[in-house]
Amino acid sequence: MPRKLPRRSFRRWSGRGRGFSPQPVRPAPVSEGEEYDVTGEAEGRRGDGIAKIKGFTVFVSGLKIGEKARVKIVSVRPRFAIAVKSVGEVEG
Repeated sequence: MPRKLPRRSFRRWSGRGRGFSPQPVRPAPVSEGEEYDVTGEAEGRRGDGIAKIKGFTVFVSGLKIGEKARVKIVSVRPRFAIAVKSVGEVEG
């Protein structure tokens, strides 16, 4: 007599915590209109410079890797900010 195979149950996957779980969004450490001194750390896909302010990603048009600049925040999103170079001296 052939051995019986166990019935497949799709319930076995339920409740295991699989799938995407969004991370909580913390408040941005930058605010629109403020100016900050930054250093270009990387280059984005569109050629923009990427800088970090307290671990928060800031995209700056025209910023090169290693370049120091004073930037003005023009837009703040939950995970990143967009800034432009401002005229002025860089401290430090």
